[in-house]
Amino acid sequence: MGAGHAHRLYRHGHSPVHALPPQCKIAAVFCFVLVVVSTPRSAVWAFGLYAVLLATVAAVARVPAGFLLRRLLIEVPFVAFAVLMPFVAEGPRTEVLGLSLSVHGLWGAWNILAKGTLGVAASVLLASTTELRELLLGLQRLRLPALLVQIASFMIRYGDVITDEMRRMRIARLSRGFEARGPRHWGVLAKSAGALFIRSYERGERVHLAMVSRGYAGSMPVIDDMTASRAQWSYAAVLPAAALLVCLMGWFL
Repeated sequence: MGAGHAHRLYRHGHSPVHALPPQCKIAAVFCFVLVVVSTPRSAVWAFGLYAVLLATVAAVARVPAGFLLRRLLIEVPFVAFAVLMPFVAEGPRTEVLGLSLSVHGLWGAWNILAKGTLGVAASVLLASTTELRELLLGLQRLRLPALLVQIASFMIRYGDVITDEMRRMRIARLSRGFEARGPRHWGVLAKSAGALFIRSYERGERVHLAMVSRGYAGSMPVIDDMTASRAQWSYAAVLPAAALLVCLMGWFL
């Protein structure tokens, strides 16, 4: 985790949100999502206020709306599932635009869409303002099990290595005149996948041996110890605290 690693979700900036320590942002997003999930689905107005809170954070972080909306496309499969619920769910029916829909299915679809979209938006804002290396350091500061942090670190680092290996294998196939055009070429692709697995496994063994030879004993050294002040924790707590107030209003009003 000593070297930086940029990712496509990250948007470089110098906003107050970017400047917060990663552990503060991770904890704030986690608490915000918990509050959103705990909100009764019938409090429709509450989810609108949550969206306003996230829009405010995006404005402070200088994350454009278009950038955020494009990243929200990742939830399209869940949207498709939610759209089907009113048609397949059982229970009382109601007429909407001439269609007979399940009342429970409509509420379930709304529950998934509202809470899922808010959760994804909060996660995208976290990724947009925090580099991957900082996210790993933040998880480490939050006392996440060290083994999980190391696994995540290696996945991030060697995901690009494996992707580049796949690209080189594809170029090698094309240079030999191969082009997958149907099921009869699946055997070649399967052999390529097997070769990629073996190469990745062997590379992992070599990396592990290199780490052991350099004194690795089950824990990675902490290069940057990113501490957070009380003021920074208070600043990060504004979002979940405001969301908690909205949630309580949704339960008792």
